[in-house]
Amino acid sequence: MAANRAVPLQLGCHKQRWIYSCSKQLLDRVIYAYGAKQGLTFTLFRPFNWIGPKLDNILEPKEGSSRVLTQFIGNILRGKDIQLVDGGEQRRSFTYIDDGVDALLRIIENRDGCADGRIFNLGNPANDMSIRELAETLIALIKTYAKYAPLAQNVKIVTVKSDDYYGKGYQDILTRVPSIKNAERYLGWTPTTDLKTALRKTLDYHLGRPSQELA
Repeated sequence: MAANRAVPLQLGCHKQRWIYSCSKQLLDRVIYAYGAKQGLTFTLFRPFNWIGPKLDNILEPKEGSSRVLTQFIGNILRGKDIQLVDGGEQRRSFTYIDDGVDALLRIIENRDGCADGRIFNLGNPANDMSIRELAETLIALIKTYAKYAPLAQNVKIVTVKSDDYYGKGYQDILTRVPSIKNAERYLGWTPTTDLKTALRKTLDYHLGRPSQELA
């Protein structure tokens, strides 16, 4: 019986979307080269979809100006439909900010040089969820806040084509799940906040503050 194999996404240099990831990879290689050739002491870390309170502005109406979580929360609060690019089948691993900061503090402490010359993926593989699932989960959670439940009740999820939403030259990775073996081995770090808890804490911050009228 043949083993299942993932089909790699063919990335083309003609897609402007990849300037972002390519520039990060270039800097990774430059810093690593300085370390190998000139003895630069360095640590590289890659945050994977960190979420939590104070992430962007949930009231910013401009599409694409916020990261996905705050964009969706803002859509619901404005009574605007949530648009899922190409159906929202893309999957991401969301990491709660407290877990991410814990990892950064361990890197800064650098006990016995454990972080020197190493690259760490700082993410939560257990919090893997599709963008569609994220939208559905947010709507369900916001319905539990009495003041905002009517807004969540009326929001619809609609599909848009990536070319219409972002314009030509866009391409996406369907699955992004980090390996955190280096962080576990050298930093003794493992994320502990599950996704439902992370979302609830984020919503409690934005929706549970009586000093700020959102709707």
